[in-house]
Amino acid sequence: MNDPDPTYPGGFPAILQQMEGRRDPLVYGPGEALPPPDVDFAPLKALRVDGRAPEVAGSRSTYARKFRELAKEFDTLPELLRLHGLLIANLRRRDQPAHCAALFQRLWAEEAEYLLARLDARWLVSAITTFGDHGATETQRRVGQSLTVLFGTMKLYETERLYSGSTPDQAFAIKRKSAPRLPLEMDAYSIAGGGLDVNMLGRLWQDADGDAVLAPLAHDLLNRLIHDPGGVFRRLRIMRARRGKQLAAEGLRTRKPADIAPVDAPVPASVKTDASAIRWGTVTLTNAPLPRIARFAAHHLDLGAARVTLCLDTPAPDTAAFLSRNPSVEVVTCDDDWWDTQKKPRMKAHQLRQVWVATQCYNGTDLDWLAHIDIDEFLLPQARLPELLAAAPADQAALLMPPVELLAGSAPEMFKTTPRMAGQDKAVLAELYPTFGPHLRGGFVSHLEGKLITRTGIPGLRLGLHTLSHEGAPVANRLREERLLLGHAHAPDWDSFRTHLEFRMTRGSYRKAEKEAFKLRDVLDFLIDSEGEAGLRSFFDEVCTATPQLVAGLRAHDMLIEHPLDLDGAVARHFGPLPEGA
Repeated sequence: MNDPDPTYPGGFPAILQQMEGRRDPLVYGPGEALPPPDVDFAPLKALRVDGRAPEVAGSRSTYARKFRELAKEFDTLPELLRLHGLLIANLRRRDQPAHCAALFQRLWAEEAEYLLARLDARWLVSAITTFGDHGATETQRRVGQSLTVLFGTMKLYETERLYSGSTPDQAFAIKRKSAPRLPLEMDAYSIAGGGLDVNMLGRLWQDADGDAVLAPLAHDLLNRLIHDPGGVFRRLRIMRARRGKQLAAEGLRTRKPADIAPVDAPVPASVKTDASAIRWGTVTLTNAPLPRIARFAAHHLDLGAARVTLCLDTPAPDTAAFLSRNPSVEVVTCDDDWWDTQKKPRMKAHQLRQVWVATQCYNGTDLDWLAHIDIDEFLLPQARLPELLAAAPADQAALLMPPVELLAGSAPEMFKTTPRMAGQDKAVLAELYPTFGPHLRGGFVSHLEGKLITRTGIPGLRLGLHTLSHEGAPVANRLREERLLLGHAHAPDWDSFRTHLEFRMTRGSYRKAEKEAFKLRDVLDFLIDSEGEAGLRSFFDEVCTATPQLVAGLRAHDMLIEHPLDLDGAVARHFGPLPEGA
């Protein structure tokens, strides 16, 4: 309190003067006005913003300046989103049109679901701040102000973290504190057992529950916050798990965490950085027919795989004999005798068998990197793969390969990405897939999680389908590599989609837990019950097929990857002709 040099020279009078300097009301020119309070929102959803802002051409008013700014940001997007931005811009000022706050309230009361699906987190935070200043109820104002302080504080300390040299998801090591002092003589948060974070977030969630208009927005933001892998709450969770291990090792009692926090797998001290010396390979459990296996193996041999390990889930002597002709292909027949050698009964679920055989391969390999992928997945490196692996940070145990999904009937092959991969809003799904887009995760029918190519030589590592674990804990030190895509030929044609549908719905990737929200499985069940084969075919044609309309739409949104695959040519190069009748 006696510091002669305060952080802000001039103290709070100067702070308030600076704050008020940006709050002058917007000035409207002749004919310029917000829509009336009873404006019909439906046409504004259909009407698209013109980024040139012809509505205010020639006007120099501050309203027109803001109108043009928002027109550029929301160009080609629904007009309702620009209206939302204009309302917030007005409500941040000391004064605004009399009906502005009521129109903002009405917009969120009637169109919350629409706005949440189309606005990014930055605009949602602006909306919650506006509720704090102009809420119609005490709950709206209280929760809005509380979340404003939370997100504003996060922005400050996360900006400071940018200069720390640490990534957003990198927790500090548990070691001696640099200094015991906190501002205002506050006690430090207890890493091992503190409840400040839970109490703060829980109270905000419960408070928001008391207002039907505010709750969807507040809950959406809080959910985004606890699912973000790069915030302080996630870093503290990681530190709590590490501290718990320290205390356990010291023989002290501590609370058992509700779940197992991710850990960094111990990467070998010496890793190869010479691309010419790196040896990589794949491991796959399959019962596919020989032509599909041969195309898969030949593609990866073409990329330079030192070894392609193919574990046959059911004995197929002729297939094994043909593939083994190439010395870079290792065929493992997982029959009863093989499972006896594992001293473990053959698992009933194929997913568990996949994980088991992949981990055994990993433990015995002499390769430098190993990719655990399925027979319908193809590595699509956008640069030479050994160079990508050589450039991987030495502290990373694995690289995550983002998936792209093959468009059925595309020749040469084309793959689609998710909106997020292309930097697009998820609202684009409704444009690309008008009937089914809102019910598809990322517009895909297959997985969005991607697969991993893992650095070898790490003891205690277990390979999962999309994950890694080290001594029972999820592995945190894995890096997403945007230049190493995973091309997923999940539904390359109608016959393949239809043949695998029942298995995928009951035991495969389309199945769902009872309490999960409306998902792809529900869409397919509805189509089967209501329209039968015709309904399923309409789904496949709209979502999976390389129609001119879909290809053009994907290309327009930078969501199309064109990557031709010479699979039959690769088979001829690495195996010769397939057996007659195969």
